[in-house]
Formats: sequence, structure tokens, C-alpha cells
Amino acid sequence: MTFLIGPHALAWADWLGLFTQFLLLSMLAIGGAIATAPEMHRYLVNEHGWLTDAQFTSSIALAQAAPGPNVLFIPVLGYGVGGLLGAAVMLLGSLIPSTTLALTATRWGARRRESRGVRAFVAGMSPVTLGLLLSTGWVLTEPSRGSAGAMALVAVTVLVMWRTRLSPIWMVALGALVGMFGGA
Repeated sequence: MTFLIGPHALAWADWLGLFTQFLLLSMLAIGGAIATAPEMHRYLVNEHGWLTDAQFTSSIALAQAAPGPNVLFIPVLGYGVGGLLGAAVMLLGSLIPSTTLALTATRWGARRRESRGVRAFVAGMSPVTLGLLLSTGWVLTEPSRGSAGAMALVAVTVLVMWRTRLSPIWMVALGALVGMFGGA
């Protein structure tokens, strides 16, 4: 049995698969939900074709430009897949396990913050987080890789974010201006 909700007709198995995929991704979201964007891209764009590259990238850009938590891009992607139900399924799948684990681990770790194991875990997660964020950046630049101007803007943004405390919104605004005038 399939249901046309939003832009795609999804069977119950698709809804269950979508929910399960985002449950699993939630447990890998070290560094935030955005760190799992490459796997979301693989699942939503490459494997199922529910979104195009441009829709995927635009959804993330739209959600990241809006005020609010980083995780806002997930319901925007979900809406593109299956309307309001898609947004709810993907957001709940993403939030339930990670929120439960984060709450439990934070309480446990706070009581043991000075232990050798907790300090080693925190130190070891830094390179993992950095790697996941770099892979996310690589996937998000895919539609623009043919444009030297767009890639130069990406390089400038990385450099500015690395070397200054400037709010990222200024780089988003710069990107919008450059795009508006056809520079990228």
C-alpha cells in the first residue's frame, strides 16, 4: 500500500526505512546532525532519488540561513521527500535516540568528568568530529565545484571561519551577494 503524501508516493516500508535510517544516523551525529549530511545525501538522493542534488543542497542552505538550531535542515529535507509527514518522520527519527543518549551520557560524564577514560574519550572525538564536518563540506560543494568563483568563495569562508570569530551569517550574506550578482 502506498500513500501520496507530499511530492512522492511512499509505501509503508519506505516510511519505516526512512525513520530507521534517521534513527541510525542520529547515533552517528558526532559534531551535530550536519555531520551526517553525506550519508543523508547518499540515502535520499543517490539511493532513492527522492531529492535532487540541487534540492538537497538548497534545503540545507535554507535551513542553515534561518535562525534556530542546526538540526532544522532535517525537517526541510523531510518536507521535500514527503511533505509534513516526511518532516516529522525524519525529525523524530533524528531526535529520539541522540537526545536520549546525549542526556544520559551528559549526566553520567558530569559525575565522572575528571576520570581518565572520560578525558580520553573527549580528546579522541575531536578528530572524528573534524573529519565528519569536512566530509559534509565536500558533499555540499559538489554542485559548485565547476565554478572557480564558487570554490574561491568556499576557500575564503573556510579561512575566515578558521582564523576569526566572525559570525558565519556574514559569510552566508557574502555568498548571497556574490550569487545575486552572478559572481559564483
